[in-house]
Amino acid sequence: MPRSPRIEPPGDVVARVASTALALPEAYEEDAWTGVRWRVRSKTFAHVLVAQEGYTSAYRDVTGVTEPTTVLTFRSSGDELAALTHAGPPFYQPPWSPTAVGMVLDKDTDWDEVAELVTESYRCSAPQRLRGRLRG
Repeated sequence: MPRSPRIEPPGDVVARVASTALALPEAYEEDAWTGVRWRVRSKTFAHVLVAQEGYTSAYRDVTGVTEPTTVLTFRSSGDELAALTHAGPPFYQPPWSPTAVGMVLDKDTDWDEVAELVTESYRCSAPQRLRGRLRG
């Protein structure tokens, strides 16, 4: 039985993440193997995709949810990483990296929080010279 085609993340979700990510020094957007990712130099600091049946998915593996779900993965560190990975929904920790955090993006998403998390993920990934150009 053939797999269903990949579902792309909603354009409005990609645009909202992009509005924060692309405002960061030297950040750029590119299509990933699925979904869209934002990078600085060669490091991904944010990735939006749809977790769906028929494709490998850390979100589905961790939660058991089978319906297509739009998720954001990003980097975190220190106390924030510990808090997010133990917070429960909408957050989860993908097993592929000790500094990665996943978050479901849905009608209840706090977009101000997403902007803060994407910016902090950039801080975890960018060279010191670029981090120094950020305000705050």
